[in-house]
Amino acid sequence: MKLLSFIFTLAIVIASAVLCQQIIANSIANQQNKNDFAELNDVKYGLLSADEWKRQVNVILTGEINKLYVSRANERVLKKHIEVLLNTLIDQVDKKIREGNAGTTGGRLSQTFIDMFINLDDIKKGIPEYADAVIHEITKSKTRRQVKAVLNKQLQQYADKTFDLQGTPLLNSILLRTTSKDVEAARIKLQKEIAFRQAQIVRQVILLISLATSLFVLSGFSRKALTPSRYAFLVLTLIFLLLAGVTTPTIDMEAKISQLSFVLLGHPVHFENQVLFFQSKSILDVFRIMINHQDLQMKLVGVLLITFSIIIPLLKIISTVGYYFDYHHARNNRVIRFFVLSSGKWSMADVMVVAIFMAYIGFNGILASQLGQLNSTGQELVLLTTNGTSLQPGYYLFLTYTLLALFLSELLTRKNRAEVATAAP
Repeated sequence: MKLLSFIFTLAIVIASAVLCQQIIANSIANQQNKNDFAELNDVKYGLLSADEWKRQVNVILTGEINKLYVSRANERVLKKHIEVLLNTLIDQVDKKIREGNAGTTGGRLSQTFIDMFINLDDIKKGIPEYADAVIHEITKSKTRRQVKAVLNKQLQQYADKTFDLQGTPLLNSILLRTTSKDVEAARIKLQKEIAFRQAQIVRQVILLISLATSLFVLSGFSRKALTPSRYAFLVLTLIFLLLAGVTTPTIDMEAKISQLSFVLLGHPVHFENQVLFFQSKSILDVFRIMINHQDLQMKLVGVLLITFSIIIPLLKIISTVGYYFDYHHARNNRVIRFFVLSSGKWSMADVMVVAIFMAYIGFNGILASQLGQLNSTGQELVLLTTNGTSLQPGYYLFLTYTLLALFLSELLTRKNRAEVATAAP
């Protein structure tokens, strides 16, 4: 029976080790996928990109140019404008000729003959006919094609002069990494990969937490004394939980414009999934950011973070091992006894759990409130925002470690009390 129990416990520990490795590998890969996906949808490549605006506006203007057509109603309006212009043009030509002839005797003589044989009013009487001729020429199919070609060429010249100053090396590296030919193909591929890996991680985390919890529950409710092998297995399980909890993302923070659309010249202008902010960080990621910060205070916070989330928990685990096996009379060592019996309130692991959870609530509330003020729906503009802040599996792994570590400390405390009671006369 003892052999079967040992084999069963060993199988749980081995399975936990394998799950820990798989969770870490999948989480790191999926974290990279999420960052790449957020970069592809970043607002700087969409709503704030001159290239994207140029693409959409160019399509609209090209469509309007190709639909260029002078209707009967427009012909009448256009004819009136042409008549006014021709009338003004004739007056200006007459004025220019008179000014040029006024300076010399020959010029004045020429002007006298012009006034004798050319009546300006007679010329102006033909303006409606001239306007009809211009309209007739404009409405010809050949003329329309020529005008459209000129306008499209000019539009293309303006488009060529409009471009983003920011480079896209990061986009190119993502396309290369995902072996995609364009941004849209990379988006689709990353979205599928993220969904697949996330579902896989959730299943693995649930299984790891279930195995670890069941192992501790069986050990806690067992009437038999905690054997050294069983205790070592419990410690290894805690190490796996702690390792996975601090290396995998604990929280994702995302704010994005899910939809922005309005109508320009009768055509829709549309932007989707414009990411304003995205961060997916583990405890170790946060530590690296803080320790590399130039501000000394940030470095100090980073040291405190790594101390209370990793160093002290590891020292406590090592101390419990020494205490349980009484290695070199470890039970009489003050430092060992402190970490085993009195360090619960100093480990701060439970405080870390609460801090992460409160940060999640705070960020979630702030982003939801601020983005909610931007939402707008109407005939002219539709603006919908989304808050994607969420707790990640790393948080639940760290939470499980914290609770089970407290449970293990309680088992050792009971053992210590039992030994003291047995040794008492």
